[in-house]
Amino acid sequence: MPKVNRYVDISTVDREAKKDYIDRHSPFIHCAGSAKAGEKFQVSVKVGKEYTHPDDPDHFIESVKLYNGESILGEARFLSGTLGGLGAKSQAEVTFNLVPSSGKLHLTAVAYCTKHGLWESDPVEVAVA
Repeated sequence: MPKVNRYVDISTVDREAKKDYIDRHSPFIHCAGSAKAGEKFQVSVKVGKEYTHPDDPDHFIESVKLYNGESILGEARFLSGTLGGLGAKSQAEVTFNLVPSSGKLHLTAVAYCTKHGLWESDPVEVAVA
């Protein structure tokens, strides 16, 4: 199993370089806290909150995946240069349009950096009425 990295509260991190490293690789889920069954529901995932990620040929965000528990809901893949190209600082961002049925959504996002591996978001729970 590959190593999975997770975001930590960067206010607790001493060195700026470490804050940059953690933040710019971590995916963050943005959505409402509730959804209606059978209706379209938007979930955005943005990689990085305060810091941007490079888009170099050998170092870029290759994919963002969204899960409900262990079930994959969607995936977006990026090629080197898609988000600005050599030397550009960018943030991979994708919006997934879901149509939930009932119960709750247990959302987690995963981003893959070609140089620093797999990064997992904090889970987000969405009530479905």
